[in-house]
Amino acid sequence: MKDTNCAYCMKGDLVAKFGYPVCEMETGFLYLFKEQSKKGRVILAYKDHVGEMIDISDEERNAFFAEVSKVSKAIHKVFNPDKVNYGAYGDTGCHLHMHIVPKYNGGDEWGGTFTMNPDKVYLTDDEYEKMAEAIRAAL
Repeated sequence: MKDTNCAYCMKGDLVAKFGYPVCEMETGFLYLFKEQSKKGRVILAYKDHVGEMIDISDEERNAFFAEVSKVSKAIHKVFNPDKVNYGAYGDTGCHLHMHIVPKYNGGDEWGGTFTMNPDKVYLTDDEYEKMAEAIRAAL
């Protein structure tokens, strides 16, 4: 089911404001978060429009989190972070999704929670595509 007010459901211009497409996975769609102050930050958005984890079956939830883990392994392989943080936000954007955020010792916000959108580092489309290619290869 799609929600016509949801960026993840409608894709296109809405999601392009904050995400660069990496690939479609079994349980959802993977995007590079355009704000890259945490190099390699991605979002895995669930394939269907659901607002809460409780809205999917145990099997669907387990498959989604298995893919979160798969993406995290690829992020570790490509970007070599010291730690990966995870966040599920959705107060206003009610679509199940997970932020997978590499953190680097001594880097931006090390030792604390990550800011949703620090609005500091943006890349060119070519730079996003090179990162996306590296993640695809590592998946």
